[in-house]
Amino acid sequence: MTSAAIYGCSGPELTAAERDFFADVRPWGFILFRRNVDNPDQVRALVAALRDSIGAPDAPVLIDQEGGRVQRLGPPHWPKYPPGDAYLKAAAVDEVNDDGARERVRLGARLMAHDLQSLGINVDCVPVLDVPVPGAHDIIGDRAYAHDPDTVARLGRAAAEGLLAGGVLPVIKHMPGHGRAFADSHKALPVVHADLATLEAWDFVPFRALSDMPMAMTAHVVFDAIDPKHPATTSKKVIRLMRKQLGFAGLILTDDLSMKALSGSLAERAAAALKAGCDVVLHCNGDLEEMRQVADGTGKLKGRAARRAAAALARIVHTPEPLDAVAARARFAAEMAGRIEAAQGPDVGEARAPAA
Repeated sequence: MTSAAIYGCSGPELTAAERDFFADVRPWGFILFRRNVDNPDQVRALVAALRDSIGAPDAPVLIDQEGGRVQRLGPPHWPKYPPGDAYLKAAAVDEVNDDGARERVRLGARLMAHDLQSLGINVDCVPVLDVPVPGAHDIIGDRAYAHDPDTVARLGRAAAEGLLAGGVLPVIKHMPGHGRAFADSHKALPVVHADLATLEAWDFVPFRALSDMPMAMTAHVVFDAIDPKHPATTSKKVIRLMRKQLGFAGLILTDDLSMKALSGSLAERAAAALKAGCDVVLHCNGDLEEMRQVADGTGKLKGRAARRAAAALARIVHTPEPLDAVAARARFAAEMAGRIEAAQGPDVGEARAPAA
């Protein structure tokens, strides 16, 4: 039976030890990072090998392909894409609303889906629905589509629809909101002190608006108005809020368990997240010993979680919306002129195994 986990691997080819481990624990899916990417043929072969290791030809293979600082596929084999905030910045002087930005976001996401689908990758961890507030840590920063929740919701939906049209599942993140965090959860545990009314009126708005999406990723953030003891990922109270108040019925997966915002052993983190109500845990850095620890705390994917997982995969369109990729890419480049090259910076969240 499938386990309630998604794992990375260490390099551009699957090792014999990784293959044996995956065959034994049978994770629900996999995630790729830049360390796993060389060229298109190599990525296709790796994707096929991962799925073959568990005997699941349609297993989800995830990637973080946002654009800007978070882009695992890039030149020379794949184009650069802009960060989230570039779409509004590219507005024409006579553009009086965000219709043009929505079209640009959808087009960019549709092109990303075209890139991913050709490689066999069927899940993209986009859109970012976090709404930054003044003074917050810049871990979200330009990854956010805007600085108000309604615009983030509209542009986030455009991104999700572009991915779905191209045969790729979106993952809304980081639920219920990372934009108010004053620390980078890769390095420390952020604590948000805003009251519930403020969170409801601001941070939660985009997630409620996109509650019909197939998958969501949690935030490793403490919301002390809801649960002052546990970050969202391991909080029954926060997961219950996602289900009840925000109305999210899809699959909930954790952010990377190896991030320093979480405490305890990896087995304890995995068990706590699943006990809190997450459906699937995510471990990214490809360290085999760490993956074995995660497996010790991870049970089988069953019951409601298994049904949510199946429902998510059923949303994949196997005949993508028609696309003239050459013409679409030329149009996108023209509309985003000056916003793609200028917006690059240090990578975010490129998970790597800890140094020996």
